[in-house]
Amino acid sequence: MNAKHPRVKFGRRWVGVGERVLVIAEIGINHNGELDLARRLIDGAHAAGADAVKFQKRTPELCVPREQWHLVRDTPWGRMTYIDYRHRMEFGTREFEAIDRHCRALDLPWFASAWDEPSVRFLEAFDPPAHKAASASLTDHELLLALRRTGRPILLSTGMSTMAEVEEAVSAVGTRELLLAHSESTYPCPAEQLNLRCLATLRDRFPGAVIGYSGHEQGLATTCAAVALGAAHVERHLTLDRSLWGSDHAASLDLPAFAQLVAGIRDVEAALGDGVKRVSASELRAMAKLRRVRGDRPGLEVQAVPAAMRLA
Repeated sequence: MNAKHPRVKFGRRWVGVGERVLVIAEIGINHNGELDLARRLIDGAHAAGADAVKFQKRTPELCVPREQWHLVRDTPWGRMTYIDYRHRMEFGTREFEAIDRHCRALDLPWFASAWDEPSVRFLEAFDPPAHKAASASLTDHELLLALRRTGRPILLSTGMSTMAEVEEAVSAVGTRELLLAHSESTYPCPAEQLNLRCLATLRDRFPGAVIGYSGHEQGLATTCAAVALGAAHVERHLTLDRSLWGSDHAASLDLPAFAQLVAGIRDVEAALGDGVKRVSASELRAMAKLRRVRGDRPGLEVQAVPAAMRLA
């Protein structure tokens, strides 16, 4: 691996500088516990041109603090305790087997954020191309080490974290097969808080990792800007309707917007080029027609500019 331009194998493709940007549609929990809605989001991501879709997997008893278990809240299914709500939102074996079949039929890779060690073991049964550690899990080194022991690439988001915490997390898992994502965990995030220059900061600090971006803003231009700044992988939340009930829908893109984002990313990476200054073939005709070079046109004399008209 080139230390200056590291690459990570994600399924059948490579991710890194010089490779096609990996665009991930984060479905997360925007399925609202409904398998049919999950299938529709997968179909929408595929039609929009996403390279992969991502879900989330939790063991509620391990991820919800015990003092919150019996708090009662309003939900689309009536009033229920928070722990019951978390179970209602959680997909199990039956749902993920259906998701796996659906994604395989579309040849669309899927993976998930594992929030606890049993969820890592659960996801391993599906042979995912990578595992994700959410920003909230960056300081959970036991979880990070469980992900590392699978031998699969790790996508690690860095929202709500100090540089010292990021350094400790990366030190725990190493930079081998690490997809490190700059992120800001405000949902939705104002543009002035995105701090996209952190992409260069992370690239300089962790030269062995492949740097990307996980965005929670509402617009598209800033994510395209992240690609222009060198993000090799991009993740944005996807929803069918931003007004749906749920914590992540407002910070998500609907299907038309996600398709526009993918098109914008592809335009940006095509426009970046290789950095070598040259005259393109399509410029030659314009050059012959428009450029004036002394002595290159018989019969045409270039008149000297009178001294009085010259700029000082």
